[in-house]
Amino acid sequence: MIVPIGIKVQRVDGFIAEQLGTISRSNLKNRIDSLLINGEISKLSKKIHDGDIIEYSLKKQIDTIISPEKIDLDIIYEDDNVFVINKPEGMVVHPAAGNYSGTMAQGIMYLLQNEDTDFAVDDTRPGIVHRLDKDTSGIIIAAKNSRTLSLLSEQFQNRTAVKTYLAVINGRLPKKKGRIETLIGRDKNNRKKMTWKTERGKEAITEYRVLKEWDGKSFVALYLKTGRTHQLRVHMLSMGTPIVGDSVYSRKPGSTGLLLHAYRLRIEIPGVPGMSDFRAPLPERFKEAIRFYSDKG
Repeated sequence: MIVPIGIKVQRVDGFIAEQLGTISRSNLKNRIDSLLINGEISKLSKKIHDGDIIEYSLKKQIDTIISPEKIDLDIIYEDDNVFVINKPEGMVVHPAAGNYSGTMAQGIMYLLQNEDTDFAVDDTRPGIVHRLDKDTSGIIIAAKNSRTLSLLSEQFQNRTAVKTYLAVINGRLPKKKGRIETLIGRDKNNRKKMTWKTERGKEAITEYRVLKEWDGKSFVALYLKTGRTHQLRVHMLSMGTPIVGDSVYSRKPGSTGLLLHAYRLRIEIPGVPGMSDFRAPLPERFKEAIRFYSDKG
């Protein structure tokens, strides 16, 4: 696609949405798979000019109608603007191929029916600012209105929201505290996996602190400084210490389930002074694993 001569300078997402005519700019963010402008990888926020060559691909659209669904969500905090939810392991955050029902998004849509919200009824990600992998448990915050969604999204983009994860890993890290900085991109040999072995990925930063060590295992706190797909799982693998129970990145995942938990979130929410601090208790699978490794020594 070539930008016509004489077109008004604008963001590329607005231009693509306008050309397609069947997708909004906000939904385009969820659908875009790749974007090149004049042969270079670009962001949707990039300004375009006449003569620019735009190449992009979209993820496959889900055909199933997304309907509100009554789901027993573990809500640890709620006010007029947000839900803070403790997601269980195994729950999908929003609909995708193979997971058309029972998702957190549908549970939130059900709750929003009784709220004064300005979200569209067919929104497939109502108020969901960030996501967790299906097998990761822990805190997710969701907005009840577009104003709050914008404020929360800005904090994640500007990295002022503070996220702490807990994990049990195989092996030991080289230091008690450390920082991991790599690029993370799609694995060219397996499109379902990410890798740090790339020259065209995005910057990814994780800080860690070792909480406890046993024979062959460690209990660690992980601090996300960026939010790349599978970042913590890939970074732990890059250190030779894959997360216990990781069926994608560990050669011997075992039967514990993925021992990765979004434990804490510090973030500003409308109407509440200062930073709010939310925590999701360790799930039972974690406690059992910690007891087992502690007894084993």
